[in-house]
Amino acid sequence: MSPPNEVDSVASNGNDEKTIQAALHGEEVYHDLDEAALALSPDEEARLLRRIDISIVPYVSLLYLLSFLDRVNIGQAKLAGLVTELHLTSNEYSIALTIFFVSYVAFELPSNLALKALKPHRWIALIMFLWSIAQITMGLVHNKQGLYATRWFLGMFEAGLFPGINYLMTTWYTRKEQSMRISIFFAGATLAGAFGGILAFGIRHMAGKGGKGGWAWIFILEGLLTFVCCIPAYWLVQDFPHESKLLSDQERAKWLHRLTISQGVTNAPLPFSMKQVWRGVLDWKTYVYAMLYLSIATPFYSLSLFTPTIIAALGFTNAAANLLSAAPYALGFITTLLSAYFSDRFAKRGPFIVGWMLVVIAGYGILISDVSAAVKYFAIFLTVAGVSPCIALAITWIGNNSGPMYTRATVMGIFFSFGNSAGIISSWSYPASTSPRFVEGHAIAIAFAGLAVVLASFLIWYNRTENARRDRLYGVPAEDGSDCSPMRASDKNLLSRWGLEGRSRVEVISLGDRHPAFRQVLPFRPISVS
Repeated sequence: MSPPNEVDSVASNGNDEKTIQAALHGEEVYHDLDEAALALSPDEEARLLRRIDISIVPYVSLLYLLSFLDRVNIGQAKLAGLVTELHLTSNEYSIALTIFFVSYVAFELPSNLALKALKPHRWIALIMFLWSIAQITMGLVHNKQGLYATRWFLGMFEAGLFPGINYLMTTWYTRKEQSMRISIFFAGATLAGAFGGILAFGIRHMAGKGGKGGWAWIFILEGLLTFVCCIPAYWLVQDFPHESKLLSDQERAKWLHRLTISQGVTNAPLPFSMKQVWRGVLDWKTYVYAMLYLSIATPFYSLSLFTPTIIAALGFTNAAANLLSAAPYALGFITTLLSAYFSDRFAKRGPFIVGWMLVVIAGYGILISDVSAAVKYFAIFLTVAGVSPCIALAITWIGNNSGPMYTRATVMGIFFSFGNSAGIISSWSYPASTSPRFVEGHAIAIAFAGLAVVLASFLIWYNRTENARRDRLYGVPAEDGSDCSPMRASDKNLLSRWGLEGRSRVEVISLGDRHPAFRQVLPFRPISVS
């Protein structure tokens, strides 16, 4: 292939408004744009990043903390009398756990598409209000049928938050910035594990108030907390960057231009088409990433649902087990954020997943062994600290490497549906009859952790091989990512270089991660992180 000509320089015509409108609406006027008008100074970049971080990350992290707390507090309620007062057998309790995940998995993909169509601030506010009602109602049931019904609706309404917010974040941040922000968001789950035990310890002492058991008050009060926190969601949840009111037109144009440099055509908004959806559905990589997430999430959910039970089986009282379940998740919060920092710094996801899942295998290996209670309690720290960072890392990995936007929404919806099926597996992995060693549950967790190591290693190899293949066929793209920028989707020189002559602008943008200039793994070198 002949060497490419230099891209024609963009003459500065002083028409900044035209430049801004073109960036906002993706007009085919690249050669008429003054790109200098879209450049952010270091001070502007830092100021906008700080504003976006403050406006997005803290509140959605709180929402996920509440979501995960409402999802797994049934494990704390079990120790506070739920099983006894509702006369549940071990299998019936497992059914209650499973029902949540069945509806959760079924509605994740439709919810992700609804989020894109209805705008995040509306969709998130609505589903949060509905799941808070389901959570409160769970504390009012008197039999297993009522518990089953409320768990079903809780799963259905919660299904939209986690995949939706993760998808939203991949559209706001560059590939180098996503891991930390997604990890902070996901850290709400580890904080829920820590606070859930402490809250349950306090709330269980309300047993008898209003004629209700301590387990019922756990559901009611934590549901009321979610209800209160959902009220401002309509105003505080941000929409996608190309439509959010957080930024002015000028700021939005500059921010979108910054994102195109990092994400290229994978982040470009296009009208909805079933072709984009089917592309995500039919891509084999979707299912490898999804199986990776399932392999990580299975030991994670085993811990989230059964840590209090595992600790109680070591010989501690139920109340002590509520409290002792908090400390491992505090450590998981720390390892999640540290891993995110170094993952972003080195722009790597897979090696961190492999390393941490080996720690998880070691932890479960201790738990399955015939050792003292103190050693097994230490092993819980290893497993929680090891598995907690890997969820966010896997999410960032697939979010970095899929597009355009409706394809990414589809891919991430399937990804989360597979991953959260882990809750169904975990729900049946720890029957009471296997206490106190829980050999069956721990063995299943070890098997999935081992599978995660294999799949992550395969993806590392594949991504490197695919990058090398594209380099051989087309040459090395510009390091700043501009070669597959949607702003240059009509540039004849670039189209010629990448073998895309004759394609329309929409066709070029629709290539997403299949664009010849797109690379799935960032260079392994230290980079500065804002």
